[in-house]
Amino acid sequence: MNRASDAVEKFLQGYACTQAILTQYCEQFDLNPDIAMKLAAGFAAGMRMGKICGAVTGAYMVLGLKYSGENCDQPEGRKNVYNAVCEFTEKFIRISGTIECKELLGCDVGTEAGMQEARQKDLFKTICPKFVRISAEILEEMM
Repeated sequence: MNRASDAVEKFLQGYACTQAILTQYCEQFDLNPDIAMKLAAGFAAGMRMGKICGAVTGAYMVLGLKYSGENCDQPEGRKNVYNAVCEFTEKFIRISGTIECKELLGCDVGTEAGMQEARQKDLFKTICPKFVRISAEILEEMM
């Protein structure tokens, strides 16, 4: 199974979208899977505010692991990460139209009514896997 399929499978089994993406790279970056799960736990549904898609956020985390320099506490050490994040974002928007969760889902999951609508329409099972796959595929391309 490839990373994109594995990420989608993890998501469908209950992982948050961010967790499904980040945990695909634990071994490659010697990242403890339990730490990765905790780190990524709060980013699903656009941080529960309908903001940036959690699958996108997970990809940003992986890009940080891949492209941060030794001196990432300084602007120069983050330059490659910023470039990678911009490239990823442009590709995701080209395919999906936006990186905003509420726009991707067509309802504002940052509100109780929007979250109820998403659950009633089963959007987390019918729509979100597509964006987990897109994020994973773009990320794999960039790795």
